[in-house]
Amino acid sequence: MMTDLPLDQVRTLLTVVDEGTFDAAAAVLHVTPSAVSQRVKALEQRTGRVLLMRTKPVRPTESGEAVVRFARQLARLERDTRAELGMSGTEEPTRLSIAVNADSLATWFLPALSRVPEGLPVCYELRREDQDHTAALLREGLVMAAVTSSPDAVTGCSVRGLGRMRYVPVASPAFATRWFAGRAGGASWEVYADAPVVTFDRRDDIQDAFVRELVRGARGPRGASAVRHLVPTSEGFVGAVAAGMGWGMVPEVQAAPLLDAGRLVRLSADRHIDVPLFWQQWKLDFPALAAVAEAVSAEAAEALDRGPAV
Repeated sequence: MMTDLPLDQVRTLLTVVDEGTFDAAAAVLHVTPSAVSQRVKALEQRTGRVLLMRTKPVRPTESGEAVVRFARQLARLERDTRAELGMSGTEEPTRLSIAVNADSLATWFLPALSRVPEGLPVCYELRREDQDHTAALLREGLVMAAVTSSPDAVTGCSVRGLGRMRYVPVASPAFATRWFAGRAGGASWEVYADAPVVTFDRRDDIQDAFVRELVRGARGPRGASAVRHLVPTSEGFVGAVAAGMGWGMVPEVQAAPLLDAGRLVRLSADRHIDVPLFWQQWKLDFPALAAVAEAVSAEAAEALDRGPAV
């Protein structure tokens, strides 16, 4: 088996993944679909692995993800080298693709980007994804960095701890009176399980996790009998809870002004969930990426809890 990776074949694979089909990739590369297919097959023969799932759109296999990640890193290095050699004509800003969870995006992450030096030519492509799933975008080579809940470094990436985002159980005063009957701080898990609840999307497990923490082995909100509202934006989620649609776990920093204004009340004075957050990024030496990493780390040190989870 030949071990070198021809660059034209690697770039072709990346184009197919980005465009979604062989025909679309052929149009971008100004070759025939047959030529695209032959390049991908040749690369699979060289690596001895299937690199693409021939679905619509196509998706890389686990081996394909490694090649796609390599292709994106190679493209970034090529652009930086051309700029360093003065071959770019005009200085093109570095485009950084970053995956970040919605709650971080709505609270501390954008202020972090404001810490990046203004003279640095950089533009951002932010992809919103749950912190439990952002690492998958790194593995697939779709982003260069991610805010993630996983401390385990993705292959080819470095990882550093950022802190913990604290979530507290809250509801509107009227909702709390109706469902919790003045038992704030002492309501049983059955009350939480029966009351209408607001969740971010179908993968959002933090409300159920809170109920399970109240009593080990408890079930979460009852499927058919529980009212479960899905509100897939951070601001909309908080608004739905404040509007009395249900109770929910809200980042403490987001809940604070609404608690002060009396629009929300805490349902438990001493219970919360802390979600650890980490910064993962490619190990390649990009000045712009390094600057963003330092800015994110500095902002997180101020905005996120550094104490032990409770």
